Amino acid sequence: MGTDAKGLTMSPLGKYYVGAAVVAVLVFILPVPTLLAWLIAIGALGAPVVAYFMLDESQRARLRRIRRRQIGG
Repeated sequence: MGTDAKGLTMSPLGKYYVGAAVVAVLVFILPVPTLLAWLIAIGALGAPVVAYFMLDESQRARLRRIRRRQIGG
């Protein structure tokens, strides 16, 4: 996490995690069938992982470099 004039900021990847968690919680709160709720939650949490593995090696390396720069390393 970085800092700005207002305090801490969240990384883009962290925003995706928070969004996926919110979707998962809402799915379990709303009255949907249990199997459908599990499928939606797994899809929301698994989509970023699948997208990452669909990148080729050079794209993954570039993404890792960008993340390290954001972290400060």
